[in-house]
Amino acid sequence: MNYLVTGGSGFIGSHLVEKLLREGHFVVNVDNFDSFYDYRIKIYNTLESIGDHRVFDFHQKDSDINKLIDRINSDIYKIYYQDIRNFNELRKIFERHSFDMVIHLAALAGVRPSIERPLEYQQVNIQGSLHLWELCREFGIRKFICASSSSVYGNNKKVPFAESDVVDQPISPYAATKKSGEILGHVYHALYQLDMLQLRFFTVYGPRQRPDLAIHKFAELMWKQEKIPFYGDGTTARDYTYIDDIIDGIMKSVEYLHHHEGVYEILNLGENQVVTLQEMLDTLSATLKVHPDLQSLPLQAGDVQRTNANIQKAKELIGYCPKTNFQTGIKIFVEWFLSNKKNKKETDQGGKNN
Repeated sequence: MNYLVTGGSGFIGSHLVEKLLREGHFVVNVDNFDSFYDYRIKIYNTLESIGDHRVFDFHQKDSDINKLIDRINSDIYKIYYQDIRNFNELRKIFERHSFDMVIHLAALAGVRPSIERPLEYQQVNIQGSLHLWELCREFGIRKFICASSSSVYGNNKKVPFAESDVVDQPISPYAATKKSGEILGHVYHALYQLDMLQLRFFTVYGPRQRPDLAIHKFAELMWKQEKIPFYGDGTTARDYTYIDDIIDGIMKSVEYLHHHEGVYEILNLGENQVVTLQEMLDTLSATLKVHPDLQSLPLQAGDVQRTNANIQKAKELIGYCPKTNFQTGIKIFVEWFLSNKKNKKETDQGGKNN
């Protein structure tokens, strides 16, 4: 099968690309290597996803990304350094390749940054998605998976959160763009018979996790022996979902779409296991064997009190069954984190010695 994966050099995207390639599929990855965080992280993600452990010599962003593309493009994997806001350039990709399905993971992520940059979030998360749906319509692509978010639930009073719950009260621009994407996706399903699954991810973590997310950010600060910003009293809680379980949910969604027509469904992909901020910190610090130095701060605007996924629908529809408990997932993450630190240190030292 031929798949277009947007955001395929990101945290979730690189794991998905790795899985698809291992199963023998052809993958086109469209990623703009956004400056939301260091572009070099996405280069490392991409290299890890194809098992390329050779040293990469960094110089300047554009030339580095083009060098990456030249290094790894093959008969089964193509990367395009492109922004989904650029409709004309996206169209050229659709003209060059025939896709059986689009898996749309690219987005501007993050609740707090969206409060500062709402217009940009609208342009990427809504307009960018519309570009993809329009191209699917034009080129006759009938299968589409879209990444939504647990943030659409806002401060939902009912727990666990179910897909049938009313989600008309988002509390951040990011959440609003994700809810808008669900609605607009249904328009293209209704008008153009685009079969679609919208997957609401619940706080994904694991190897390659984005450095701005709490688990990775806290691990980095502990490793550097710096203060950790600790918002609230530690009782806010998240349904942390390990990356392998998310990838399994996406792959089961892919399989379901290939075998069904007339589909538009929203699915929660979570662990159905709630962990408080304090419990997360305690587990992480115990695994790292570091005592955290906390800086107590008030809760931030846009942060929800709790997320908790009802995953019954995903279990029944696609056979989703998460397997990784939080303690195991943190252990694997810490092993990756420490190994990553060691490898980058050796790479940096090797570059200095050359």
